[in-house]
Amino acid sequence: MVKYTDDFKVMVVREYLKGTIGYKRLAEKHGVKSKRQIIDWVNAYKKFGVEGVFRKKKDAIYSVQFKLDVLSFMKRPGASLSKTALHFGITNPSVIRGWKKKFLEGGAEALDNPKGRPAMSDKAKNVKKSQKPTQQDEMTREQKLERENELLRLEVEYLKKLRAFQMDPDGYLEKHKQRYHSNSKKNSN
Repeated sequence: MVKYTDDFKVMVVREYLKGTIGYKRLAEKHGVKSKRQIIDWVNAYKKFGVEGVFRKKKDAIYSVQFKLDVLSFMKRPGASLSKTALHFGITNPSVIRGWKKKFLEGGAEALDNPKGRPAMSDKAKNVKKSQKPTQQDEMTREQKLERENELLRLEVEYLKKLRAFQMDPDGYLEKHKQRYHSNSKKNSN
């Protein structure tokens, strides 16, 4: 996958916004693989300004519930990756494509797998040193079962929301759109 610098993306977006050249010609001129990439940059720029085009320095961490809400929204007819990303304030639509692939392959549980290996806390290191292998195996099994239960609860909740969405898409989206915006305002204060 080709990575483009932030300055390059802003330059291409501004050239498009001048109105002298279209997406396809702009992609050919600058060697961008797809005009879709430029369309995404322009849409992100229009909605979020220059920051919308910039690559994030640290990957954002999204909850499983948020990912499920995004995927549910995308099931709505006519909701493209780009439209969905803009709606939820995600500047990189391909992130959603990854969530969709994970969900189709492994359900809601697959959406809970964080990238990379988690750091081991000091407490966990001490417990690991002091326990016998059989005690650790039992505890690990218990933790696995607790995690599985939580993921099953999330999946049931998702399926309920999906059913509600399928019965009344407009009503469901209005209700959750209001909740999403009120939560965003609370978090920004």
